[in-house]
Amino acid sequence: MPDQSFQSEGAIAGTGMGGAMDLATSEAETLEKTAGGPAGTGPAGRPRSLWSDAWRDLRRNPVFIVSGLIILFLVFISLWPSAIASGSPLKCDLAKAQQGSGPGHPFGYDGQGCDVYTRTVYGARTSVAVGVCATLGVAILGSVLGALAGFFGGLGDSILSRITDVFFAIPVILGGLVLLSVVTSNSVWPVIGFIVLLGWPQISRIARGAVITAKQNDYVQAARALGASNSRLLLRHIAPNAIAPVIVVATIALGTYIALEATLSYLGVGLKPPSVSWGIDISAASPYIRNAPHALLWPSGALAITVLAFIMLGDAVRDALDPRLR
Repeated sequence: MPDQSFQSEGAIAGTGMGGAMDLATSEAETLEKTAGGPAGTGPAGRPRSLWSDAWRDLRRNPVFIVSGLIILFLVFISLWPSAIASGSPLKCDLAKAQQGSGPGHPFGYDGQGCDVYTRTVYGARTSVAVGVCATLGVAILGSVLGALAGFFGGLGDSILSRITDVFFAIPVILGGLVLLSVVTSNSVWPVIGFIVLLGWPQISRIARGAVITAKQNDYVQAARALGASNSRLLLRHIAPNAIAPVIVVATIALGTYIALEATLSYLGVGLKPPSVSWGIDISAASPYIRNAPHALLWPSGALAITVLAFIMLGDAVRDALDPRLR
């Protein structure tokens, strides 16, 4: 009799455990159907990557949506400013100088009688062009130098570290006043070149640290043991896993470069008339801030919104690419 009771209790326990396992299996199947695949996989059963997870998080982030819409609008008016501003930014009438808003001229006129609305719209082209081109140059140059130094190390790494220390010691505004004051060109390229010259060390430091961290991972050591070449290790295994911090820093820096261009133009060493720039308009409107504050507020507001949009975008990208915040 005791043996029979023990057998019955074991059968009941086994039945209970099997029922629990069946329940857990059915719940897992339900979750897989809802999520589109097993844990760690996408809708088609493919394994999820850092970039797919980041994109999924970005689409749900209101900061990314708002900043992305602002940036898309800025890109649109940079490419096609005549779509929302029919006049010419260089057409001025001194008889209308410092006048307020009126029909067809919602932002009024500046001290030279130029339409503030038109100049504000066309000023986005210069700022966005300088920011994008400077960021691309800084990211490419800094990433290549930093990745090579971090991967190979040795004397080249030491020399690059000392060079970056020298560039970090140069004040940006003072450097711009010295270097750009001797430039007579009226194009955006001297300003872009100056920003790239002083901006690459920051990206280089970030790329160097990311590569040093990535090359110590087990999958890199395994690929090296299997005979992978240095170029394959760097381009195929290390770079895709070290590029995330570079993208984050470059996105945030883009807004900083736009503000730097406006600052240099305000000081008179960046872009110069007849170029259309928010920095030039802010500088020209500063003496008339009491009589015509609108001529200063509109380009200043456009500059502030643009810089804020890129900084917000960089913060959203950083949160999405940082695994510690998941």
